[in-house]
Amino acid sequence: MTDGKKHIAIGFATGRIGFKNVLHSYIYHLKESHSPSDHQLLLSLFVAYDPSYNNTKKEDYDDLSAEERESFYLCRFIGPDDIEKEKQQLVKESILTKEEAAGVFGTGYAMQRNIILYEALRENVDGIIFLDDDEYPMAVTETNGFSLWSGQNVLEEHIRYLQFSDITNGYHCGYLTPVPSIDFDGILSKEIFHRFTDSLSSDVLKWDEVERLIASGGVTYADKTILREHQAKFALETNGAKFISGGNLGINLTKRTKVLPFYNPPEARGEDSILSTCLDEYNVKWIPVYTFHDGFSFYESLLRGVLPLKLKQISLYDSATVNNRFYKACLGWARYKPLYTYLTQPDSFTEMMDQSLQNLQESLPYICSYFNDKRYFNLLNEMEKYIKNVPNHNQQFHDLQKSWKKMIKAL
Repeated sequence: MTDGKKHIAIGFATGRIGFKNVLHSYIYHLKESHSPSDHQLLLSLFVAYDPSYNNTKKEDYDDLSAEERESFYLCRFIGPDDIEKEKQQLVKESILTKEEAAGVFGTGYAMQRNIILYEALRENVDGIIFLDDDEYPMAVTETNGFSLWSGQNVLEEHIRYLQFSDITNGYHCGYLTPVPSIDFDGILSKEIFHRFTDSLSSDVLKWDEVERLIASGGVTYADKTILREHQAKFALETNGAKFISGGNLGINLTKRTKVLPFYNPPEARGEDSILSTCLDEYNVKWIPVYTFHDGFSFYESLLRGVLPLKLKQISLYDSATVNNRFYKACLGWARYKPLYTYLTQPDSFTEMMDQSLQNLQESLPYICSYFNDKRYFNLLNEMEKYIKNVPNHNQQFHDLQKSWKKMIKAL
């Protein structure tokens, strides 16, 4: 029983045990601020973990201390075995068919987010705040070449604005996309790299932003105006989509029939982008709170209070990790761009995909040479495959929504 208190949950969809370091920082902040007790809140934790991602096991995720568990009203750790049991139960109770259950809890981050949403709805949670395991509750700005840091009340701001919103989304700073510092030379020109990024661009990787990232060494600083004015604003709609991100994301669960499931094409990301295409009638607000995205794990020491005066540039010369992460990001963009384009610009789909394939064909020899990595040639085949499978992925997406409605009705 919640005794009339507002029930809010934190959700992590993760495959890295380092998420606990991020969680510890939020627990510490809540204890210092006394937020749950002062605001008559119940706070719960839902973690959907994937042990196959980094060869981990359940005990690597749920070994919180008794004191840490006491910070939460409910504490749930959900692994693949738990998801399989839930699917079997839905079939046993004739709520879903075996195929429908497999579609709702399919693969990737969408599956993890959906099981968190479903468990939260079942526990009558009022709102869920999704946090990423590589994003920290702080903002960084730049003044005279030096980095200035400020703590951010991430949970409190989401809780405040979720009362009057369907979805709340905070801002991000740090290393938002893994675009490395590029030295345009005789091997790779700006024009060719522009063509390459255009081929993968959908709701992210816009050229203006790519140019800015290259100039800043891959670092995005928090907007001082947003921090100073501290005002929320409505998300703007572009081609029927309202951009949202998977982390620093709040979802109001009080109107459960309005809660939507996540979907990503098989072996792709973009579950937040695909969901963004369904938000036409939703009140989506950008709220004035930042998280710092540590996409390359450069600054885990931030959570221990070590605040660097200057941020590193993302350089290919630092380690193979930089190139590997950029390649994997490109692969993810190539796989979900076809469906995203089909959903947002169906009349231009064929023309846009033909242009993307042409841009890839022309730019990939230079990209492979510059990065000294022939794997980039895979992007062309992958995009062609996912273009071909768009009708199937689109059907999966809509079937998932129908199945989700059945589940919610059964609750």
